Amino acid sequence: MEMDDVKISRKKPMYPVGTGLAKYLRLYQRDAKLPVAYKDLLNFSETVPVMDKYGQDTFWETPLYPPHAVDQLYEGLKVVYAILKASGNIRIVEHKIIDRIEYCAFGNTRPFRIRIINRLNDVYDYFYIKQADASRIYGLELEEILSPNQVNYLVDRETLVEEHIVGIPGDVFSKSNIINPDYNQTRIAKEFVKFNERCIISLLGDMRAYNFVMQITPDFDDFQFRIRAIDFDQQFYEGNSKVYMPQYFKENLPYVKLAMNHLNEKTVLQYQQEERSSIVHRVRSERHRIKDLRDASQLQQLSTKENIMQLREGYALFYENEAYYKCRSMTDIVELNVKNVIRQVKL
Repeated sequence: MEMDDVKISRKKPMYPVGTGLAKYLRLYQRDAKLPVAYKDLLNFSETVPVMDKYGQDTFWETPLYPPHAVDQLYEGLKVVYAILKASGNIRIVEHKIIDRIEYCAFGNTRPFRIRIINRLNDVYDYFYIKQADASRIYGLELEEILSPNQVNYLVDRETLVEEHIVGIPGDVFSKSNIINPDYNQTRIAKEFVKFNERCIISLLGDMRAYNFVMQITPDFDDFQFRIRAIDFDQQFYEGNSKVYMPQYFKENLPYVKLAMNHLNEKTVLQYQQEERSSIVHRVRSERHRIKDLRDASQLQQLSTKENIMQLREGYALFYENEAYYKCRSMTDIVELNVKNVIRQVKL
């Protein structure tokens, strides 16, 4: 399979939460009143680079805050964690401390990663505070609706709080774990095919290996694998259709090679059909929610007219379906993708 150097718009604009999306978030209890806002975390004086255990730059930095502000900030972050994890029950943070805050200026949403530790047993967890970008929020919601994964996040005006998604980074897994003799290579290839199909349908872009994680679950006779997206910044913005097809990123070449070596055309089609069938079942059970999300998305701009026109042409060619030329927005394309999946499953 030919691998492309697919270009991504690194300067994708931040789209604020519009009135329709804000109403949707209230309806589905994704809104919250938080004691710490994203802008509060920007009040640092300087940063120190964070290195990994091999001395390599991780692109994360440790922000340094004024001493008088640290205690109040840390207490507020503990409450944010309680709101995210336990609907605000602060008893769950009575024995927890904020161990560190890290900042990444590399991503679109310039996230903060907070590490919180239970001082009684040293068990730790992470959560993230980011700028509330409407594109990312729509990506999180589509992940909740169309994928087998659940996402936990909250929005307070310009602030987005997300739960940490556990797993081995896809690029790390491909370098050190993918050839593990204890792992069934066909199962890994199968999961990549299914993940690829979900991205194509939901228009989740830029799923390079470092933007997803591999979750491994021991079963009674084997290991099960699940690929989970962790970056939703490029949700239906780009016009190049290949941006939404993980198979074309050179960073995913180990997974593509695995699929080519262990699957044939018939089994690939079978796994694609399995994933489409699962999506149909999820859409039917969440049909009111996906309609509300569609209605909310139609009330604000989420991409450029040029990107929408380019993408609908790309998908019309990919699916050999001229109906895509009638799409006027990115969410129209997602909706048509889902409708086509429903029709295919019925055949």
